[in-house]
Amino acid sequence: MLDIGYSLSRRFPDPPQTDYRHADVHALRHDLFCGDVYIADTKADREVSTAWGWVPVLDFAWALCDIVERLDRDPRGSRSAGPQYAELDFTESADRMLFERRFGWVDVEADWMPAEEPPLTFNHAALRREARDFLHDLIADLTDMHDGLADNPAIWTLQSRFPRLP
Repeated sequence: MLDIGYSLSRRFPDPPQTDYRHADVHALRHDLFCGDVYIADTKADREVSTAWGWVPVLDFAWALCDIVERLDRDPRGSRSAGPQYAELDFTESADRMLFERRFGWVDVEADWMPAEEPPLTFNHAALRREARDFLHDLIADLTDMHDGLADNPAIWTLQSRFPRLP
């Protein structure tokens, strides 16, 4: 079972004067909605998570959806034996979350994981579906909390670029 989640930080609140309706993509991806994120294998009771409090959670969701699509560029799809790699780097540090796809499976690990700990492994289709669900659920939560965010054209574009999957 795959679970992707977040928590918003109280230490790094959004500036109170923020106009969410007109916030640009840079602000949405890098300056707002800071907290922590995790990707968990609930069956194995293991996760890759941050504990810094400053990770832009919308950027994480956006980047994760991009990465899952990037891992699917090989025309052979799940039949491809050659590994496909992607990484998610965190803006304010040198830490990275690493993704490797071989056949229909994606290994997820991070620089900060102990070397002897094996990566989390997920079915690519399940990771794609969960990443998109996470993005849409996060946007729903954020638009409930922040007036005007639902009217931001960048949010509309993001939602249309990565629609929920059946």
